[in-house]
Amino acid sequence: MFRDLLPILSTLRRHRIAAGLIVLEVALTCAIVTNALHLIQTRVAALNADSGLAESEIAVLNLRSSRPPPPERATGTVAEDLARLRALPGLKAATVANQIAYGSNSSNSTVSLSPDGKGLRIGASQYGGDEHMLATFGLQLVQGRNFTADEVLDSHQAFSAAEPRIPQVIVNQVLADRLFPGQAAVGKTVYIFGSAPTTVIGVVRTLTNTQMHRARGDGAAMVLPLRGGGFYVIRAERGRLDAQIKAAAAALEQGDRGRIVTQARPLPEMRAAFYAQDRAMAWLMGGVCVALLLVTAMGIVGLASFWVQQRTRMIGTRRALGATAGQILRYFQLENLLLTSAGIALGLAGAWALGRLLMQSYALPPLPWAYLPAGALSLWLLGQLAVWGPARRAARLSPVAALRR
Repeated sequence: MFRDLLPILSTLRRHRIAAGLIVLEVALTCAIVTNALHLIQTRVAALNADSGLAESEIAVLNLRSSRPPPPERATGTVAEDLARLRALPGLKAATVANQIAYGSNSSNSTVSLSPDGKGLRIGASQYGGDEHMLATFGLQLVQGRNFTADEVLDSHQAFSAAEPRIPQVIVNQVLADRLFPGQAAVGKTVYIFGSAPTTVIGVVRTLTNTQMHRARGDGAAMVLPLRGGGFYVIRAERGRLDAQIKAAAAALEQGDRGRIVTQARPLPEMRAAFYAQDRAMAWLMGGVCVALLLVTAMGIVGLASFWVQQRTRMIGTRRALGATAGQILRYFQLENLLLTSAGIALGLAGAWALGRLLMQSYALPPLPWAYLPAGALSLWLLGQLAVWGPARRAARLSPVAALRR
């Protein structure tokens, strides 16, 4: 095989432009496909992300009123609405929340360990709800306890003060680990709004930012015991969500004839809409990968076929001098291996540079090193498969037929 290197290199020097185009095509394919596959992997990971909620049992209802109550009476109206909802047969739980995963609202605050806010400060997604919120969302409490009814505050009154005082908070596991690494978070004091201390009374396993992977930060979140404005969230028995949405909408509108339910959406439907762009991007990137690989394979096939025609007499001469069909086949395979290897070397450098650019421009995770050898191996195999057909046709030429052309 190595005896063929000098003739191959000599031939490639005489066909610099054609060989260079194949090398460039392989390099571009390697750089783009490697990063495209990484993008697909990040999108698929996002599509499979766990929100921590009992999504298949949850629906969100938004109300609009022609005569909304004043802020000081909003809490009483909400309490009456929730009483009607919780009385519906087949409804597991109901609450009012300021935000929920896949929604358009996003409320965030910083949490620190000192009243002056110095030292460690962590941005966290801020949920507000009553003692039924954990059950309605389906959140799993792994440490501590839930809020009690007398600990839930009127959100309007709480935030009317210059420095809100909220004595209790429930945090998610991510925030607990960041605030108190290696320690139990329950019973510890944190500061959220100025110098007023807040005690951690519970830790839930998973609770995400409403914008999931699109949000900045590491996924820290907390729940404050606040009842007030927002939207209604219901949790129904499995398989009965659609029927419960209709019943809940009717109960809310019946309580006040001046109100209508403007939107009632199951959480799975909200999730599908939220991830529609990511899903489309994954399919688009997959299509780009397939198209580039096909174009590269067709380019290799075309060039190999052209060179077989150009070297018919050379093939015949080699066969007449005793070269076997296997040696002719290996000649073209080695030639293709040299071209694809040169393209892959350039492509891997390009893939790394493109990955760095995407990481800096779009806050993507760095390109895993495992993608580079995987991309190289895939293109080597693609090159060998693409050249197989033209190389076999060359190997089957008889010496007499080849010399006559």
